Parts: sequence; structure tokens; C-alpha cells
Amino acid sequence: MGRNTDKGINKINKVLIANRGEIAVRVIRACRDLGIPTVAVYSDVDRTALHVRYADQAVHIGAPPPRESYLRMEKIIEAAKLTGADAIHPGYGFLSENANFAQMVTDAGLTWIGPPPNAIATMGDKHSARVAVQKYNVPLVPGTPAGLPDEELRLAAEKIGFPVLIKATAGGGGKGMRTVHKMEDFNEALATARREAESAFGNGDVYLEKFLTNARHIEFQILADMHGNIVHLGERECSIQRRHQKLVEESPSVIMDEELRERMGKMAIDAARSVGYVNAGTIECMVDKDKNYYFLEMNTRLQVEHPVTELVTGIDLVKEQIRIARGRQMTPTESVLQPRGWAMECRINAEDPYANFMPSTGKITTLITPSGPGVRVDGGVYGGSEISPYYDSMIAKLITWGETRSEAMLRMRRALAEYTIMGVKHNIPFHINLFNSFKFIAGQIHTKFVEENFSMTTYETEASETEYELAAIAATLYEHRRRQLANQVVAPAKRDTSNWKWVSRWERLQK
Repeated sequence: MGRNTDKGINKINKVLIANRGEIAVRVIRACRDLGIPTVAVYSDVDRTALHVRYADQAVHIGAPPPRESYLRMEKIIEAAKLTGADAIHPGYGFLSENANFAQMVTDAGLTWIGPPPNAIATMGDKHSARVAVQKYNVPLVPGTPAGLPDEELRLAAEKIGFPVLIKATAGGGGKGMRTVHKMEDFNEALATARREAESAFGNGDVYLEKFLTNARHIEFQILADMHGNIVHLGERECSIQRRHQKLVEESPSVIMDEELRERMGKMAIDAARSVGYVNAGTIECMVDKDKNYYFLEMNTRLQVEHPVTELVTGIDLVKEQIRIARGRQMTPTESVLQPRGWAMECRINAEDPYANFMPSTGKITTLITPSGPGVRVDGGVYGGSEISPYYDSMIAKLITWGETRSEAMLRMRRALAEYTIMGVKHNIPFHINLFNSFKFIAGQIHTKFVEENFSMTTYETEASETEYELAAIAATLYEHRRRQLANQVVAPAKRDTSNWKWVSRWERLQK
């Protein structure tokens, strides 16, 4: 579609970030690049957090539990008015996909840096999203409608064939989702999924999808402005997951060719167009071993893994979000997009990979982040930060770029080796193990790759025995050498000066 002259420009003079941690810091940095002042909000435990320190102003909004702070819609809007902020960026998580909050922001006369509330509402419910995209003949994974009673879901599961996936209609992040391989396990999994969905999203509705064996999770980044322009910025490979939570992402994907990218890109644009989408969003798909692809859902927000797209396209997605919210035309067009190189991202989380990835809390006593060519760290903590049990366990995102996948991978291995975090447990050992996996290096991955190929407990036992032996040998040699040097008295060497001849500066210049 042609690009129109900018019209209806919204002035954005100050942005409040309705979030915390690394994404709040990320948005603050983009605003600072644009010369826009920022406002942070914080709970009791985040009083000294990095996003609070970086923002131009900060407003306390409540107690640590999210429902008493970061989910208090009226309090956040009140903070914006109190500080003179005329726009709100939701980041991801918390209220980012809450259509009611988006509407409240708009009704308060503020600029919402995100998609229209009706698009959030439609795509936020997985069933209504499936219905919306069908008018563009977007391929869907075989499944059921939402709202069926348990008995009908049992009959549908037998008809679809096992394995099946039970999915909550609302929310995301793997909550309310269970994979079932046989009918004997169906009832318990269904009850668990409903309880989890009700607890997480206040909605216990679920539906079924056919579980695709050895499939990949591929997503396409979308940008759309108020002038009818929609582009995709290529794909991201998100198949390295654990319990439906992404751990590593990369762009592009090793399975993609130009013909498949063109078809899936068009599908992603059609899916966004089906709800009149505006701003940044992500179309998530499953791709089977035969390269058949299916629409899963749309995330109506900035993704955690957006940096890999930024590194291969050179486009700052947060700046584009703000530009679009101002009513301007977005910068990228299909004619100028020329992705270059390869990018990979590791989510660095405060969790123990040797103890079933249990979250770890406490104070970070030492933090040394990697740097150097092709290395980026998006973090929200510093040495002395407290990792609280109230929020997501993410410490930072480690991203590397290279001309090729091999170069990006080698840089990631170097960066992981440089990364030092003390005071809390973290998942860097998992990432180091993964990036030494021959199958991962070869790109032979799927959504169940981690569960089927990794046992960190075994890895720890095998590795630790060798490491302890090497450490003991190294320590013995070091101590022996230290004592040797301590017992030595080294006299300075005498130099023979009998044949020295003094030469003036003038004589040296004449030679």
C-alpha cells in the first residue's frame, strides 16, 4: 500500500512506562534517544531498581504483589497525570495486553503506545483470534472452539487423535496449557489447565489443538501504522523452550527459504490486517517437519525477543512504536528492508537449572556483563540488586550478532563465558551446555528439544567430577609455584658498562 503524507500528529512530550525491570530500562533508553523525558513507576521492593534510577521521574504505586502495584490501572493513570506524562508505554507482561487498560488510557486523554483496544481484545482471546483470521484463509492447527464442556472436549480429543494440546483461551506464557499423550491422562490434565487458567487470567475456558510432533515455533514481527502500511520484519526461531516458556531465540531461522518466508510473511500481514492492527505485534506459528505452517496466536505487544530482529534489520522497534503512536508513518517499507547477518538471544534468568529450574531469589553480589564486538546486554539489574519472589525471574537478555549463524553462536559462547553473576543461582550453565550441543549447532531443534535432550542433573554430575579434579590439580600447582617464588631471592642482573660511550644529542642527529 502507498505511503501517505503524515497527518493527525500526536505530540508526545513525556512517557510513563507501566512496567519494571529490563523492558522498562529498554523503553527509557529509546525515549532518551528521542529526547523524550520518562516516568517510572515502582513498588516497595523496586524503590532502588535500575529503571527507577534511569527515569527522569518516578512514582510509587503500591506494595510488592503485582495486583497491588503494577496491575493497578487507576493508580498508573493517576501517576501519569500527576507527572504530566501524556503517553503510556506498557512494555510486555502486566497490562500490556489488557484491552480495558488501553481503553482507559485513551479515555483519559493520553496516548497509548500500542495497538487499538479492540485489536487487543480480539487477538487476546485465542478462539476469537482464530475466527478473525479465517476470513483471510490463514491456516489453523486442527482443534475445537472454546467454551465446550468437559465431556465434549473428551470426545473431540479422541476424534482429533493424540497427542493433543489443551490451551487456555486467554493469556499466554504457557499457563493453562497441557500436552496429553493418552486418554487416561486427559481428565487430570484438563482439570489442571482449567484451574491454572482461572488463577492466571480469571478465565478457565480452554480449547484443544492437535499437538504437532517435532514442530518448530516460528514467529513473524509485524509493524503497522495508522496510514494503512503493514510490513513484516522477518521471522524469529523460538523452538528452544521449556514448558512452553522460551529460553533462546534467533533470527533468521535455519529452516526458512525465500519462498516459505514470503508465504508466511504474507500470512502474518493478513492476520494483522484482519483486526485493523496498528503498532508492533507478533504472529506466532507452528511449522511441521514438512514445512506446513499454522497460525497459533498474535501477541499484541512488544516481544521479549525483539532485540534479535533489531540487530538483523537495524530498526529500533521501540522508537517505531513511539513514532507510530504519534501518528507518523513508520520508517521501514518492504522496498528498503534488507536484513543482514544472524542474531541470537539467551534469556538470563535467576533460576537453578540443576534443580528443575526453580526460581532463585536474593541479592546479586557480583555482576560482570560481557561486551565486545557483536554483543548486546539488555538488563534491568546491577550489583546489589535484589531478585524478588514477586516478579518474573529474568535478570537480563544476552544478544549476539554475526555475519553468519556460526559467528553469532561463537560470540554467544564467548559472552556466556564472560558473564559473571554471584549471589543468586542462574541459568547460564544451561545455555553453555546448549551451545555445546551438536544438534543445536546443526539447527536440528523443535519445541520439545530441551525436554528430550537435556538433563542438567546428569550434566552436573559428569562435569563436576572432572572439574573438581582439574580444580584440585590447578590449586596444588598454583600453591607450589607460589611457595617456590616466595623462597627465591632474585638479585638484579649486573650490566657491563665498561665499553659504554656517551654520545651527545647533536652527534646522534648527525648520524
